[in-house]
Amino acid sequence: MRWRHCVEKPFSIGFQKFGRFVGRHPWWFFICPLVISTALGTGFYYLEDMEANNIEDQFTPVNGPAKLERKFVEENFPLNNSVYSNQRLYTMGEFASFIAVSRDPNIFTDGAIKEILSLDKKVREIKLSRGHEQLTYEGLCARKSNKCIPNKILDIMNHYGSNIDQTELTFPFFRFGFTTIFLGYSVGGVNVSSTVIKSAKAIRLFYCLKEGNRSTTDLWLNEFLKVFPSNQSLNFITVTHSTSLSRQVEFEANTRDVIPLFSITYVIAIVFSIVSCLRFDCVRNKVWVATFGVLSAGLAVLSAFGMMLHIGVPFVMTVANSPFLILGIGVDDMFILISCWQQTNVHARVEDRLADTYKEAAISITITTLTDVLAFYIGLMTPFRSVQSFCLYTSTAILFCFLYSITFFGAFLVLNGRRENSNKHWLTCKEVPEDCPVGHSKWYDLCCVGGAYDRHTGAEEVQPMNHFFKKHYGPFLVKPWTKVCVILLYSVYLSISIYGCFQIQEGIDLRNLAADDSYVNRYYDDEKAYFYEYGPNIMVIIRGEFAYWEEKNMLDLESCVEDFKNLSFIEKDIFTSWLKSYKYYGYHTNLNLSVENVFKTNLSSFLRSYSDFKQDVNFTNNSIRASRFFIQTVNITTAIDEMNMLNNLRDTARRCSVPLLVYHPVFIYHDQYAVIVSNTVQNISVTTAVMLLISLLLIPNPLCCLWVTFSIASVIVGVTGFMALWDVNLDTISMIILVVCIGFSVDFSAHISYAFVSNKKPTANEKAVEALFHLGYPILQGALSTILGVIVLSASKNYIFRTFFKIMFLVIFFGLFHGITFIPVFLTFFDFFSSNSGNVSPQEKRALENEAMTNCQLKNIQEKAIDHDKQIYDNHTFLPDNQQLFPTQACPSVWTLTVNTHPTQSGQMCMASTVPMFRVDSQTYEVQMYTASNDAVTVNCNQNLGAGEHHCVIGNNQPPVSQECNAPFINCSDSADPVP
Repeated sequence: MRWRHCVEKPFSIGFQKFGRFVGRHPWWFFICPLVISTALGTGFYYLEDMEANNIEDQFTPVNGPAKLERKFVEENFPLNNSVYSNQRLYTMGEFASFIAVSRDPNIFTDGAIKEILSLDKKVREIKLSRGHEQLTYEGLCARKSNKCIPNKILDIMNHYGSNIDQTELTFPFFRFGFTTIFLGYSVGGVNVSSTVIKSAKAIRLFYCLKEGNRSTTDLWLNEFLKVFPSNQSLNFITVTHSTSLSRQVEFEANTRDVIPLFSITYVIAIVFSIVSCLRFDCVRNKVWVATFGVLSAGLAVLSAFGMMLHIGVPFVMTVANSPFLILGIGVDDMFILISCWQQTNVHARVEDRLADTYKEAAISITITTLTDVLAFYIGLMTPFRSVQSFCLYTSTAILFCFLYSITFFGAFLVLNGRRENSNKHWLTCKEVPEDCPVGHSKWYDLCCVGGAYDRHTGAEEVQPMNHFFKKHYGPFLVKPWTKVCVILLYSVYLSISIYGCFQIQEGIDLRNLAADDSYVNRYYDDEKAYFYEYGPNIMVIIRGEFAYWEEKNMLDLESCVEDFKNLSFIEKDIFTSWLKSYKYYGYHTNLNLSVENVFKTNLSSFLRSYSDFKQDVNFTNNSIRASRFFIQTVNITTAIDEMNMLNNLRDTARRCSVPLLVYHPVFIYHDQYAVIVSNTVQNISVTTAVMLLISLLLIPNPLCCLWVTFSIASVIVGVTGFMALWDVNLDTISMIILVVCIGFSVDFSAHISYAFVSNKKPTANEKAVEALFHLGYPILQGALSTILGVIVLSASKNYIFRTFFKIMFLVIFFGLFHGITFIPVFLTFFDFFSSNSGNVSPQEKRALENEAMTNCQLKNIQEKAIDHDKQIYDNHTFLPDNQQLFPTQACPSVWTLTVNTHPTQSGQMCMASTVPMFRVDSQTYEVQMYTASNDAVTVNCNQNLGAGEHHCVIGNNQPPVSQECNAPFINCSDSADPVP
């Protein structure tokens, strides 16, 4: 265990010295964080400029394959606004759209058609001014043959009028005049008999705008949204609408949903903290301590966010989740510090109390901070900018939270401790009596009397919840039948979790980026319900120069085309290819296209005749640099369908001997499927390895480090499985929290494991109970505070915030159960490996047995000694140093109590180390208690002394009086009742 002392002991001593320094200069450490927070908080002035909520930029992989494919398409197939073609766009385009859904079974009725045509007219008549310029749809629309791109279904309606329900409309293609119209995107919810539409439920119209003039088109699109009245004014149809801007605008509007929620959360955190720290003792009450603990977390958020905004780190909407998380972490550290403070001696100087507090809490709060911060910094490896921004803001806030906990909050503990030392009321700050005067009521005793403490230990009185963990929950948990139930419960938990892991779905549904009640979601619902059959029209691009005229190459290309058509989600009969049309053109004009010169010479005239195909061939300097054809997908309805479509298309293109790539603008968003799992696994693996390393350095038992690692894996499996069963996908949002999950699972398991191996109880069950006694309640408080910190997010209308709540709830809930139920039970099974209880020699075993017998024999004597010492302490009268009680001998600074005992059968003699002693400070005349808990007492017993020789020496690290006692020291506290 030497390595333990190389890290843990110097670390604790360093914190102890720092705590004493803070205790001596509390006002500096109280005021400086306030000044720093105010200065850094000015960074919020740049918040509006630093907002970066572009969906594509933040929620798609930085270097996703589709972005490289788009760049290739943009370079080789530039847009031609005079010959607009929606399927040939390399972006999603600028458009407005509405879906009309019939209230009757069939939308092709006279009443429904009239209402649709009326809405179409209102859209085309939209006019708005920008300076002296009039903006109309006719002036902004995308054009082909110098006309706005029409909605062909409206041409059909206008042509047939009220007789349309008697017309045999074929689906998906309808021959109208001399052209064939594809109705798959325009008519939805169709009931077809032999390709003839018997009824249809919905009609969708598009209004496409010219590319490249974003500021103007945005104005028109915003005006478009004002056209649609409520459904009550329409008798035959209901209407949903959307634009190319709507998703982005609605996503940015979600930040307004968070501000009131954070205010509610902050109030809840303060109330919970105050209630948790409430004491009936009007002096020891920790109301102000709890309030300033929550304030400390708030200052950390203010400082961290302000600093990041000053530096220029983009502020993404996902970062708005961070304050809820930081509030829980800060309050958790507060509870740990308060718990350690309450175990210090109330009569010690406040700087010494804070020093002891920091010494005890150093490992716990440092493990918490290190694990959480490193987990977030590892999250920076992800290729999603939204994740990177969240991790930067949150990790920085956690660091500030840690710094303010040991400065600002620690300083306030000192100031509050000075008030308690003066026995002043927590509210009025007036001194109150320690004991209730005779004749006063119980209410007076409750409100105006305070300053009680444990007379045995000199520490504050143990709270009822700590007694609950020691007297009830701990003993109940270590019963054999309870352990069996815990193992069965864990088996059920693990089984359900593993099952859920196989149900997980990947990727974020873009509709979830808008609020639940957004008009965009209603449009997406109708689109999914009635227009699911035909999916995106995919570009298949032939890269680089390719000899199209060579027969072998043509056979290879046709083989690849057949591979695409054979995919289950591809419609074989819908295929658009310039090469196929060119061959048809060459056949009818008697051209031998297998000759290179003939192929190239006639290609230009062909492309001039077919303007659409001209956009599909990059024919430059008599060389074909690239070309493309199109295939139609069908029945792409779920995220799994989208993932399988993308993977299968790319795999098919990769297998082809012809250099191909596939592209559609929506692939930019589907790329998350290709990296989300691998990046999540990578982040979790690296984070787990780092957490194990930290645990090995700071937790004094390698076996417990393995249990911490086990806890990490167990909690991750549980969270992943149950989030799938709770309808949460594996996406950029959940990936963040899965990384956070590691940090929190370490917090819970590390606290309880460290407490387990650190205490000196002789049996594993007693160690478990003692660990729960000291840390069970603080862990429970920390878990509840974190859950309360995020619980209001469950009421959010936004998917991102609700998802954050769901996963954080699972993380904390499962982490809590591991910390106070599973891990304590499992540690009792494997404690025989630990250094404290394992490898016990027969001589040591006999010594422990004899020691226990001695303790039993000395019980009555010890109790009398304790009572005697308490009486000395309660009735003492101390004089200044210049008053000598014994002129011939200086009064010792350490008062000792010596008790002669009877030897055991083996000749061993010792006295219980729990007998309290005290010393008097020669300058301040303060009394400081000494117990075995701070190693102030040593007991030395000579095993070779005779029955009449009683040489037991008690003192404060003083050399033994008897030089005959050369036997090793016997620790009597292992068998004695612990000091609470």
